[in-house]
This record gives sequence, structure tokens and C-alpha cells, in this order.
Amino acid sequence: MKIFITSQLALLILSFWIHCLPVGAQNNSLPELPFHLTAAPWHESELEKTAFLDAIASTCRVVARHQDSSGAIIDPYLDREHQYATPYFAFAVGVLLEAGKGEGLQEAGILAMEHSTADFAAGSKSIPDEHGEFFISPLSHALELYRPHISPETYESWERRMQTPLERVMQNFDGRINNWRTYAMKGEWSRAKLGLVDRDQAVEFIETAWHELSQRVRIVNDKWNLYQDWSSDPQSLAVEAVGRGNLIGLVMEGYDGPSAGEMKAAIRRGTQTSLLLQAPDGQAPANGRTDNHIFNDVLYQLAFESLAEDALARGDSLLAGQYRRAANLAFRSILRWQREDKPWEGSFFITKNHFEPGLRVGYQPASQWGNYTGATIQHLAEAWMSRQSTISEQPAPTEIGGYALETDGKFGAFFANAGGLQVVANLRGASIPKYNLSWTPLGVIRFSKAGWDARLGPSDGEHDLKAGTQYVMRTGSGDTLDTYRRLSGVTFGPEWVERDHWVRIADLAANYQAVPEIHFVHPLLVKFTLHYSYVTGRGGPYFKQHFTITPDLVVSRLSSPQSLPYGLTVPLLENDGRPLQTGMNETMVYTGFPLEGDRQYFISLNKDIRIDSNAEAIRSTYGWLKPLRFESKEPSVDLMVYPKSPENPEADELLSSFSWTEDGFSTLLATVKEKTYIGQTSAGGEGKELDLNGDGTADVSFDAVCQFVLQLESQRIIRAEADRQVTMTYQGKDYTLMASRPLRLPVATE
Repeated sequence: MKIFITSQLALLILSFWIHCLPVGAQNNSLPELPFHLTAAPWHESELEKTAFLDAIASTCRVVARHQDSSGAIIDPYLDREHQYATPYFAFAVGVLLEAGKGEGLQEAGILAMEHSTADFAAGSKSIPDEHGEFFISPLSHALELYRPHISPETYESWERRMQTPLERVMQNFDGRINNWRTYAMKGEWSRAKLGLVDRDQAVEFIETAWHELSQRVRIVNDKWNLYQDWSSDPQSLAVEAVGRGNLIGLVMEGYDGPSAGEMKAAIRRGTQTSLLLQAPDGQAPANGRTDNHIFNDVLYQLAFESLAEDALARGDSLLAGQYRRAANLAFRSILRWQREDKPWEGSFFITKNHFEPGLRVGYQPASQWGNYTGATIQHLAEAWMSRQSTISEQPAPTEIGGYALETDGKFGAFFANAGGLQVVANLRGASIPKYNLSWTPLGVIRFSKAGWDARLGPSDGEHDLKAGTQYVMRTGSGDTLDTYRRLSGVTFGPEWVERDHWVRIADLAANYQAVPEIHFVHPLLVKFTLHYSYVTGRGGPYFKQHFTITPDLVVSRLSSPQSLPYGLTVPLLENDGRPLQTGMNETMVYTGFPLEGDRQYFISLNKDIRIDSNAEAIRSTYGWLKPLRFESKEPSVDLMVYPKSPENPEADELLSSFSWTEDGFSTLLATVKEKTYIGQTSAGGEGKELDLNGDGTADVSFDAVCQFVLQLESQRIIRAEADRQVTMTYQGKDYTLMASRPLRLPVATE
């Protein structure tokens, strides 16, 4: 599979990786990412890590209200202590005390430590839900955090308890070999470093887990060194961050066993890859069980914080700055789901919506208020501790764009980004249910844009195996070809008439897949096609959906060579626990937050168009998605996806300005051709020259064909960058552009 990616990472780090790639990844060299300039003006976030403490403290105060007299944190929805809620709370409070921000929480934290260490010492049967692996690292590190606040006798008691042999703490000692094993690996090294267990025994346990109990093959053999949990098909990109995150913690805490080098190379490469998967608004990627939970974004934040320090220590300040920026984006992402209602004020929802948690919207069985609130504060606390250095932010890859990346087939996802506008597609859906849900629906599941709220479009998709109408497709002789629930799934993708009823591509996870074909990739312009076809003997139509991504909007063209009624499904978020503002007319539909907020528009580019709104909404992890069908009698269904911020032009103005051209299209926002983009704040493409003002004469030229990005201000070039060394001529002057080094042009004088 070919990968075409351009963006901004230094060639030095690429060279390092080529020499350090783990076995299994040697044939998939990381893409070269040479660009640094953004499509829109970029500013540092100026986020201080004290903001983490504010979020931790406000949440801990809510959690403390649910502590019983023994010190246990009682889940208010289960009415009992659940999993690792108590030790995670204890650790988070310990970090607050360390930072001098634990006012009023010290007694609750000490009580939680007393309770959790006692459970730990009593063994797995005394640990809530037998989650002993999760206790090891936070309780071990919390010992020193609490030491100034307790008596020597209490410290010695806790220390003895934390020396309990691992085989007494872990239930199913040899059986749990998915991400649970990584918690134990990380925890045992923490104990060894602190002198709580024998170092050689800890190393032996970790090396056995790595080589004999599948941890190595899960991450080393993945195409991009992402962690495969093997708990669903396709794999979960949410759970991926759990396993990789624990391995990051192990390595960054100084693990020096025989496999340390291989582990470090894998987590560096996998985390570098995850920079490309992060949404421009800071969210971790959707897909798989436990997706769209708040703590997913915190896991990405923690990973980026850790690797920022690692990159800085290796002398790569550029990469360190990108990681720091990505971490800040992830943290800001979760603040949208911080609760304002009393008595929960300051804590977080569990999943990315505003429904009452008791409704369990987007939850898996393990999703509970206690454990996942605990996970949020635990990993925020770890992120605070990980951030040790002052690092200047650099634009993150997801804000720059210029890549199109297909994950390992086990994950089956595709990411494309131009100028900070990202499109994510699932190339195959989950044909094997997980908790009666198809957590990974086939089709396009996310449009997101830098500085814009990606919940709007279309969020995450859904495939509810309990929804829709059961349908059995049979041959003329009565043999069953297929059984599925029609209209049970919703993604941005084709919908067609099959034997007198409509069926959506998201309904047919077992029978259809998508294959991406990449045409052109540049930081300001990405073009690709998704080819949808059946992969079983059922028969069915073939579709191709072409996408043109620019920093402003996406143009989609859906077509089929077969003669049959078809349309394009558009999922519209109607309610995320609070009603959104939605609307529809003859040519477009939209959803958005209050009038002064962001909106997502889906705008027809066909002259002949019909929008069907009769389908029932499906409740996804984000909320209620209303499936709308755009139909046309023209050869293709053409649609413009317009993520509108308040300062952007109105949708009707944009549509009025739209026109197809011989090799692209033009709007009041930009002119797009085969290999060039000219917008209001940036321009660029591939070639030797560019006519910026459309008068037929080139305004800027280069002495060799190159890819280039130009930042504009008041219709003049203020910065320029190219992917190779070239001479640029602009306004009668020559400028030497070094490869991948932005050049600021001198300010014009009157």
C-alpha cells in the first residue's frame, strides 16, 4: 500500500527511526513530513500546567463526596466501590498535595491510601473487581507523595503492604495478556525502582510478558507500531492508547531490561504516528470499544507530554514542541465536557456528550462513573508530573496537514488532512459484535478542523445491532445470502435501494469494505477516493466517493456505474444531551451550537437535488444522529462539507460563489485546481509558478518544480517554505529557500 504524506517533522528524526525500527516495521518507513507553515495564522496556546491541577482538584472534590468511612470511593450509580476508583483518587490527591493544591483533600487522600493499600496486601479477592494490576503503579508512586503528610509508622505500614508478591495481587496470573498485562509491567518496574520488589524478578516478569505473553507482537508487528489489544475486530484505536501508554510509562521510567531498546523504538514510532491520528480540535481518534470517552484524550495528552520530554532530551526541540502543542490540544479538548451542574460542578462527563451519566450513552459495560472519573484524574496527574521542562510549542502535524495515512489492516482506518482539516474513514466495519454494538461503523466518521468543534461533523457514526429492521436476503432457490439490520448504521457514505428497501453502507459491515486510492497530497490540498465494494458472494453495487480536502471545506462526489437509485447519507447531530440548532432547506442542512458558535453545513452542489429526512435517528456515543439522504438524478451526488466558524462567510454566500472549473472549483474562500490551492491566508501546491490574483500572470515562481506553501497577509506573501532547496522569485526579488526551512519575507516599505 502506498503512503503519500507531507508535513513537518525533521529529517533527522526520520533517519534515527530508520536505524531503530523494531522488527516487523522495517518495510513501512515513517512518512517524511517536511512542512512547518500552517494554512491559517497560528498562535501558541500559552497553557500552563497549573491548569491540569485545577481540573484535577475540582474533580477530586466531587469524588471525595462519595468516599465512605473506610476510605473507599463509592460509585453513585453502582452504589459500591468499583475497580480502581479509590487508588486513582489517592494518587491524584497525592499529586495535588505535592503541588500545594490539595486544600481540604489531605484527609480523604490518606484514608483512600489506607484503604487501597490494605486491599492490595490482602490480595486479589479483596481488590474491587479483582483489578490488582491497576493498583500497583499509582499506589507505589503515591508513597513518597504522602510521606510528608503521615507518620513514619503509617509510611512503613503502607510500604510493607506494597511489597505484596505480584502473584497474590493479579487474578488469572497467566491469562490476562491484553492491555491489562501492560499495567502490571509498568507497575512492577515502578515497584522495582522504589525498592519494593526484587529488580531481577521484575525484569523477568516484564521480559516474559514482552516475549512470551504477546506484548511484543501486539506493538512491534503493527504497521505503525500502534498497540493491538486483540479485543475486537477491527482493533480499537481507543484501547490502543491504553496499551501503548503503559509501555510509554514503563520505558520513560527508565526500564533497562534486555528489551528496553526495542520497546523504546516501538513506542517512539507509534506515538509519532498518533500525532497524525489526533483530530485538529485535540480529540483522540474514534473507533472501537471505549471510543469517545473523556479519558481517551487524556491518554493522548499523557503520551505526548512524555514524548515531548524524551524528544527534548535527545536534542530535537522541533519534535518536542510539536508534542507539547499536541498535549495542550488534547487537554483543551476535554474541557468541553467539564460539568457545570451541581453537585457535579468541575468534574467531567464520562463520554463525550451531556447526557445524564445514568443513561450510559456511549458506555461499554466497564464504563462507570467511579473508574473512568478515576482514570481521568489519574492520567491528568501523571501528565502534570511528566511535564518537567519549558518547551516552546510548534504547530502540531494535525494543524498543518499534508498527509493521507492508512493504519494497519487490523485497525482498518484512514486519515487525511489538508491545512488542519481532517477526514477520517473506517475502511471496514465491525462484523463481530462487541457488547451488541458495532463500535466501528463502515464509512466516513469524522470531519474536524483546527479551531472548530469536531463533534459537529458527523462526530463518530454508529451501528446499533439492536436498531433497524431485520432483513434476510435469499436467492431464488431460498438459500440465505445475507442477514442484516437495515437502517441500523449511520456514517457519511453511500445509501441505495436493495430489493425495494433502502440500505446504508454502515449496515453491511460483514459484506462491504472500502479501499482508499490517494491522488494528491500537499499541506493545503489532499485528494483521494474511497472505493466501496462487497467482499462476499452476496452481490451488490460498487461505489466510488472522491474527496477534495482544503483548509476551508471538503468536496465529495459519490457515483456508481450501476443503474440503481442511490444517495449519500449525511449524519446530522441533533442532540448531545442538549438540543443543537439544526436546519434544512432545499439545498443544505446544518447543525450547530448557539448562534455565536460553530456550525456544520452539508451543502448540495447538484442542480437536481432531493433531501430525504424520514429516517429515524440513531443514538451514538456523541448523541442522536439524524440520517439525511441526499439524492440526485445527475451522474453523481456532489456535496460540500463546510465547517463554519462564526467569522466565516454564511453558507448561502459560499454556495452562491461556488463554480466548477476545468480542473477544480472556485469559491469566495479559495480557488482549487489540480495541484494548487489559493486561499485567503495561504496558497501553495506543486509546480514552478503560481498566479495568486487570477490575472493570468504568475506572481511567484521557482527555478525547479517543488511543493511549496505560502502564508499570505493582505494578499502578499509574508512567509514561504518548500520541500527542497529552490530559488523563489517574487516582486522582482530572488529568495533562496532551503528545504523544509520557512523563510520570512521582509516587510514591504512604501
